[in-house]
Amino acid sequence: MERKEFLKRGFSALGFAAIIPVISCSNDTVDPVETSTDTSGSTSGSCTLTASETEGPFPTKTPASLVSNDITSDRAGTKLTVKITIQNKNNSCEGLAGALVDIWHCDAAGNYSEYGGTGMQSTNYTSVHFLRGRQTTDANGLVTFTSIYPGWYSGRAPHIHVHIYNASGKSLLVTQIAFPEEISKVVYAQGVYASHGQADTTNARDNVFGDGVSTEMSTVTGSASAGYGLTHAIVVSA
Repeated sequence: MERKEFLKRGFSALGFAAIIPVISCSNDTVDPVETSTDTSGSTSGSCTLTASETEGPFPTKTPASLVSNDITSDRAGTKLTVKITIQNKNNSCEGLAGALVDIWHCDAAGNYSEYGGTGMQSTNYTSVHFLRGRQTTDANGLVTFTSIYPGWYSGRAPHIHVHIYNASGKSLLVTQIAFPEEISKVVYAQGVYASHGQADTTNARDNVFGDGVSTEMSTVTGSASAGYGLTHAIVVSA
């Protein structure tokens, strides 16, 4: 099945709730995670629980083996510093220390590492692990990654996948981070992104973000020449 066809049909077939297994060969494997494609979020107290989303077709296979804050590897692109703060809805939205945060996203051409050679992604990157990494939150609930600005692929707006676990390895949330479209347009007009062109799907037409990005939209500052910084808070129940 082509990736775009997966995106069109896969989520509707799963319904609002889907059981997404975490594929891992390590001792850190966790139980299957129940996630939802509903991006409305839920409010409790002074903060809003971040919307749960599908892991998509390309989740990290062995995240515990990819502990790194610089996940760029050999991928060319505009530098992006990613700062994610994990907040605990059940503790007055205080930062959650000791949480495990996995992120992954595609390269400038729209390809993922650890997969390929199929209809979902023709380029074969099954033996490499670029743009995937894990960090543990500090006392303020913060993790920082160095990466590149994600590219895009047909049927999806630009995004970063995030999977959060507590310190014991229990899954807390699978979600995605959205990008401001005006900044993506600037990035995709230059450098290694230019040959791929502009994204063909807006946030509003995206089948993950289309029902709202109020809890998933990042703040991005900087420039294409100097690089960008992304900041985003994700609220979990822990």
